[in-house]
Amino acid sequence: MNPTRHQPSTMPTSTITQTRPTRPTLPTRPTRWRASALALSSLLLGWHGCGQATEGGGSAYPGGNENFLAGAAPPPGLSLLLYANHYAADTVRDAQGQALAIPGFKLRANALSPRLVWSTPLQLPLGNLLLHTVLPLVDLEVRTPAGQQQRSGLGDITVGAGWAMHHSPQLHSVLALDLIVPTGHYEVGGLANLGRNYRTWQPLYTLSWIDPQGLNADFKALLNLNARNHATGYRSGREAFVDYSLGWGVAPGWVLGLGGFVTRQLDDDDLNGSAVSGQRTRALALGPSLKFDNGKGWFTTVKWQKELAVRNRPQGSALWVKTVLPF
Repeated sequence: MNPTRHQPSTMPTSTITQTRPTRPTLPTRPTRWRASALALSSLLLGWHGCGQATEGGGSAYPGGNENFLAGAAPPPGLSLLLYANHYAADTVRDAQGQALAIPGFKLRANALSPRLVWSTPLQLPLGNLLLHTVLPLVDLEVRTPAGQQQRSGLGDITVGAGWAMHHSPQLHSVLALDLIVPTGHYEVGGLANLGRNYRTWQPLYTLSWIDPQGLNADFKALLNLNARNHATGYRSGREAFVDYSLGWGVAPGWVLGLGGFVTRQLDDDDLNGSAVSGQRTRALALGPSLKFDNGKGWFTTVKWQKELAVRNRPQGSALWVKTVLPF
């Protein structure tokens, strides 16, 4: 396999968000139900399709959006990547991992995110410069005891630049910096916000080992560095994410394995300069993953993942489909 046909893993995505009130001790009030619901919406569309004491309990990054070939960049020229995601959740976990009593709570989100990647002719050591943008299209529905809301449209756009490196025929990586721009619809107190109303910088690194007849292993590690939401005075704490996949070539063009993500919030949120303690999020996810490569520059991956060990955020499952279409 010539891995230079494939994509870099610099993609971020849009998210859905909600403002969060100061932390109560019990989830019995409508404001708490509303905050929990928004947390779920943020999670799933943290697309880059769909964490984190972060505002609303959600993240600007949807853990697990990358899969096999995350660190293998395309050859010079334009490539179109399509990310499709379905996320559903009906549970929100507290700091001890206990399910909050939120009657009738449901979150459903679908996202289609075209990502345009330009692998430039500018040569760098071991590789070349990459530029990309992601335009997430989101359909979100949230149901809580406090009400129900559905909204569709453009989410938060991502732009970024990366250094694609090809260390050997099997080993490839990308070092990149992305910026998530608050372009999605947002309103204070909204249940189904299509954007988070603040910028997020994402330094990241991806690495892929590719063997069509053997081991395939990939990871994408990133930090979310969140700006303040000036509509609420809230700044979400820094978050670390690692997407991973591990599989084996089982037939020509086919790789079968497992994939998911791990996330942990590294420091507290703050509200108007005062720390919000006891709300840091964490989670991991695991599920089956499949890749098909036609050997001519086109490939697709499919992954289903279940979220586990969740703290201070919604818990659900996600289906991810990624297709790469070189021009």
